[in-house]
Amino acid sequence: MNSSLLEFDPQVFEIANEDLARQQSSLTLIPSENYASKAVMQAQATVLANKYAEGYPYQRYYNGCLPCDKIEALAIERAKELFNAEHVNVQPHAGTQANMAVYQALLKPGDTILSMKLDHGGHLSHGLPQNFSGYYYNIVHYGVSSDNELVDLDYVADLAKEHRPEMVVVGASAYPRVLDFSEWRKIADSVDAYLLADISHIAGLVAGKVHPDPMPYSHVVSTTTHKTLRGPRGAIIMSKSEYAKDIDRAIFPGLQGGPFMHAIAARAVAFKEALQPEFREYQAQVVRNAKTLADQLMGNGFRLVSGGTDNHLMLIDLTSVSDKLSGRQAANYLEEAGIIVNKNTIPFDKRSANSTSGIRLGTPMITSRGMKESEMVVIANLISETIKQRQKASSRKRVREKVQELCQAFPVYEDLKL
Repeated sequence: MNSSLLEFDPQVFEIANEDLARQQSSLTLIPSENYASKAVMQAQATVLANKYAEGYPYQRYYNGCLPCDKIEALAIERAKELFNAEHVNVQPHAGTQANMAVYQALLKPGDTILSMKLDHGGHLSHGLPQNFSGYYYNIVHYGVSSDNELVDLDYVADLAKEHRPEMVVVGASAYPRVLDFSEWRKIADSVDAYLLADISHIAGLVAGKVHPDPMPYSHVVSTTTHKTLRGPRGAIIMSKSEYAKDIDRAIFPGLQGGPFMHAIAARAVAFKEALQPEFREYQAQVVRNAKTLADQLMGNGFRLVSGGTDNHLMLIDLTSVSDKLSGRQAANYLEEAGIIVNKNTIPFDKRSANSTSGIRLGTPMITSRGMKESEMVVIANLISETIKQRQKASSRKRVREKVQELCQAFPVYEDLKL
């Protein structure tokens, strides 16, 4: 009980330190990842991890829950202030569980959901056949137009009128443009459907006031609490008060038992961080960096899906530089050079999801390091060199050295001790 991790389990200690070193010494451009603060990580490592607290604040099924009640109530209060929400449930373990709870609260099995195709930028929980959402619900998908790779709202409205969905889902995991939630609400209202805004990728941008707010227009809003929000892994559900009881019942006892109180504590800390003035500037810089990175990549000859970005992410169409290079191969070359991205399908992709014709990039983590526009130009050039000179190991070695220089100039977790 009193041994340190290093003393008791050096294998786990060494592997955790291995990833610490990886995060410190590489440039991570995966848009769904971020560096949680020291305070967030400390909260998640507290003794709250030991406590079972089934139920909700001041209505638990276990005794000894007063500190848990205080923590959860604080997290709820801060989330309400941050997003101007009437009701917030902070217990979902992940974004998929949050969406599952929304569907269970407001729909019946077999009801129709109108949502974005996964290979056009949507999410697994928005109706992939192999996912619970595609198994239990009738899914009608919209995608992007072939001419400009943007969502055509007139087409979505026509689909809604044709299929009469009980719920319309707006939100994506790989869509680089602004979402006009007011227009989406008009579509939902035209068929008397619920509107669910899944803002998992853009929650930080919304909180930072650099992306339109879904709360005035959506019946329910779901989001993860990491990604651009820069908190711990997990999720929350926000809604109008009239849906509060149904959503809370769907989470507990419907889909989950005891909440992870240590994670809820960390969410409370993250919400406080997001309420600070500097968080808005951080989010504005995330967007400025993304636009600069995108512009430089396009200047270097890469085609970006939809021609650029309005938010924190972008998709490179690798066929613009080579028909033979897959997203999997490009991501591997870049990792060898110290740049971490993920392979990603692009709209109308002819390759499989395990191969892909694209890679997805984002700026949250490199912005958390303190990098700005000038560094984006450098990073775009390093990406270009790695991909265009992929046959040369010497090129990747040279890029790796430049990456190390950037990481040393913009360090992260310098004083972190496991």
